[in-house]
Amino acid sequence: MKNLRQHHPLLILALTALPLAAQPATYVIDSAHSSAQFSVRHMMVSNTKGEFSKVGGTIVYDPKNPAASKVEAVIDATTVNTREPKRDADLKGSEFFDVAKYPELTFKSKQVSVSGDKLLVKGDLTIRNVTKEVVLTVEGPTPEVKDQRGRMKIGASATTKINRREFGLLYNQLLETGGVVVGDEVSITLDIEAARKQ
Repeated sequence: MKNLRQHHPLLILALTALPLAAQPATYVIDSAHSSAQFSVRHMMVSNTKGEFSKVGGTIVYDPKNPAASKVEAVIDATTVNTREPKRDADLKGSEFFDVAKYPELTFKSKQVSVSGDKLLVKGDLTIRNVTKEVVLTVEGPTPEVKDQRGRMKIGASATTKINRREFGLLYNQLLETGGVVVGDEVSITLDIEAARKQ
């Protein structure tokens, strides 16, 4: 072993590093480069879109064993933006997100599985203190890249659909021609950039 250390230092270094390389890495979501978008049917004729601009949390990911991955995300409900100030004020109010009482939306994964070239992340989504199980369909994560500050980063996109009424978002109005002003089904897209935790 002594001769091996003397004559093959690079080999010893590589063998020492192997167990570390097999370990999952923890990434911190970069709020400045991440967002959560949503889309809901309006008056049965169009889609209203908006986003939450502040998303935080952590991702534990091992490309060799994706099933061992974990995700915890926190969305700042006060950052909701549909580019219409009056509508945004309504969404922050008691009939929708009620951000004064419930300033955060959270997601915590329970199971990760592989489906083709995507990951299915099952977990608990909490809105207005109501928790329901949802499944995120994830594209990525991407291979690591180094940013301008030398941080190793990954990116991923995730989609799911929820029924807003199941989370206590009950407000609606009937149209004279039939139907409702706001649809019940909400499509959600998460665009995430995360930096490896040192």
